[in-house]
Amino acid sequence: MPRAPAPGAVLPQGPRYPRAVQAMLWLKRPTWFLGHCSRAYGEVFTVRLPLGVNLIQITSPELVKAVFGGSGDVLAAGAANATILEPLLGPHSVLVLDGPEHLRQRKLIGPAFHGDRMRAWEATVRDITRAEIARWPAGKPFALRPAMQSITLEVILRVVFGVEDRARQDDLRRHIVSVTSLGQRPFLLFATRDRNLGPHAPWARFLRARDAMYAALASQIGERRHAPGLEERSDVLSQLLLARDEQGDAMTDEEIRDELVTLLFAGHETTATSLAWAFDLLGHHPRVLNRLTADLADGRPEYLEATIKETMRLRPVIALVDRLVREDTQIGGHTIPADAIVCPNIYLAQRRADLYEDPAAFRPERFTGQAPPHFGWFPFGGGIRRCLGASFATFEMRIVIPEVVQAVALRPASRRIRAGRREAVTFVPHLPFSPVRDIRAAIRPVTIGVENDVPLHLAMP
Repeated sequence: MPRAPAPGAVLPQGPRYPRAVQAMLWLKRPTWFLGHCSRAYGEVFTVRLPLGVNLIQITSPELVKAVFGGSGDVLAAGAANATILEPLLGPHSVLVLDGPEHLRQRKLIGPAFHGDRMRAWEATVRDITRAEIARWPAGKPFALRPAMQSITLEVILRVVFGVEDRARQDDLRRHIVSVTSLGQRPFLLFATRDRNLGPHAPWARFLRARDAMYAALASQIGERRHAPGLEERSDVLSQLLLARDEQGDAMTDEEIRDELVTLLFAGHETTATSLAWAFDLLGHHPRVLNRLTADLADGRPEYLEATIKETMRLRPVIALVDRLVREDTQIGGHTIPADAIVCPNIYLAQRRADLYEDPAAFRPERFTGQAPPHFGWFPFGGGIRRCLGASFATFEMRIVIPEVVQAVALRPASRRIRAGRREAVTFVPHLPFSPVRDIRAAIRPVTIGVENDVPLHLAMP
């Protein structure tokens, strides 16, 4: 249970609704709720949730910088994440560790995403994208986010896990989809956590699906560890098996498993959702889409980079990042009590009118020729906890977006633009049953040649 605040430690002001009402608003109307609180209470405010959970929202770049640069012993990211994420990612995940253990894992993982290595994956990601586009129904409506999930999951299986065997891919995909579907309602899961409610309760089903996925990954890790020619392989799993820390020690199978699961769920769903948001925004802004298409045809990549940044600014997949306050600490004139959770708020900070002109508008031009404002754009977090997969995510987007916009003409199902909905801890476009956010393809099929001269049926504008 949370400790009582020490003398002088006071939670910043915030809405006075009952905790249950605030939880409902945070779950069901998060963007409205955050906007309302920001207008009413300013740059620092507290959202109070059941069980004594206090989320202190930070939206000022100056204070965001202070949090990201603060001591990890006082502002603990791993401890803040562990309650929700550890049952899925495991106890060795870089996301749930703090201190020396976190730094060790981070140093072991980082080299696997070196720029030269990622460039070797480009052809694979391009082939995966083209194969997915070829399956799209010409002239028929479909939701694009599942298609993006198909691409990013295939990339994980082949580039991260290094699995080329189709049967093994299908087996792993089945386990991953099973866990993902159960994890879409984490609060229902945790409401039944550690309760003996029978084998069909959500938590019991989740544990079975997770353990089956763990077993499949353990088999893959064991086989790869003893495979010949490990040094010649470029996949992330092989690089993790070869990695050594400063003492010359390798990662255990359990550590590798947890990092693979972390890369899977932090890099598959989030990147797919960012891609879906990008096409949703492009579909509703034909001027931007036309300029992007023309610039890509002329070999000018700057506007693509700006479009990616603007998508992540306007539609961040994660609304905030967390730090558990281990002891009373000063932030922005407030003495924050221990056990509160400080949250640099990505969604609100990236919509500040003093940082961005017309902040609700989709304008990639704001990032052409200039970098994002310091601590006013941080969709991947910041400080020593910045997402290790940030470069990999943008690498995928740089390949997938041009492949799609140059192959198909996308049209939104409706001219009306709506905010997304919450799915677990992410903000996503609406599900396919809602026609408002579906992406529809107005396309005609043609046959073009690819590098190996095998005809590939794509859809051209």
